Amino acid sequence: MLTFGRGWWSLPGVLLVLAIHYVATSIGGAFAFTDWTGIGSFEWVGSRNFTTILEDPTMRGALVNTLLLAATSVVLVNVLGLSLALALNRTLRSRYVLRMLFFMPVVLSPLAISYIWKFIFDYDGPVNAALAAVGLGEWKRAWLADPDLALWAVLLVIVWQTTGIAMVIYTAGLAAVPAEFEEAAALDGAGLWQRFWHVVLPCIRPAVAISTTLGLINGLRIFDQIIALTAGGPAGATETLATKVFQQAFSLGNFGQGAALALLLTMIILVVAIIQQRVTNGTARES
Repeated sequence: MLTFGRGWWSLPGVLLVLAIHYVATSIGGAFAFTDWTGIGSFEWVGSRNFTTILEDPTMRGALVNTLLLAATSVVLVNVLGLSLALALNRTLRSRYVLRMLFFMPVVLSPLAISYIWKFIFDYDGPVNAALAAVGLGEWKRAWLADPDLALWAVLLVIVWQTTGIAMVIYTAGLAAVPAEFEEAAALDGAGLWQRFWHVVLPCIRPAVAISTTLGLINGLRIFDQIIALTAGGPAGATETLATKVFQQAFSLGNFGQGAALALLLTMIILVVAIIQQRVTNGTARES
């Protein structure tokens, strides 16, 4: 009688992941080298799609926006998240409630939040109304319709929604810092900043690596907020690689070029993941 070990029970799930994720990703990557429109036949075009991407100034602009949003958001989110974690790491009676409130935006729908912020940024919305109320009416702007301001408005929404993730990661990291280390440093005359820089920060380096990497990966594939707030406008000022993938594949019917853009974005994310793995391994060895 044929018997199976426990490992065989995971086979259906493994096959499902392989079929949906890896096989589908491989097929999509292959279409990056074709001129397929999403229907009908196609021809192999080699690297033409990638050449077109590199020569198109709007594509280069989308790449710059993608990298700018990812880099800027990860810095702001980590600084704010660490600051909140440190502030709420004290013995405050309300710290659990405050943590919940700061984390709440993370669990809400990005689309729903973005539509709320779209109303807030409207020319007749609360931001301009508040400016007018305090005598700063000349500062009123169409925030999401101004090419110079739209990207920064999108960045504000992203930072507001994702700071809670960094806060939770750093809170977990701070919980692992031995209290006696800080007490010993304080007895030796170390100030607050010295204790943070020389005692706390080295202990939470794994948390820094995790939060930074997650922030970069999420920043590189930002899509929902941009689609809801600006749809890539005005005049392409907030286009990213993710929105360009959607535009090329589903709006313009250029599935081959959309697949090429998706493959390029995947490669960028893969490089970030490899760097994160090396940083994490190095930190683990030092610890």
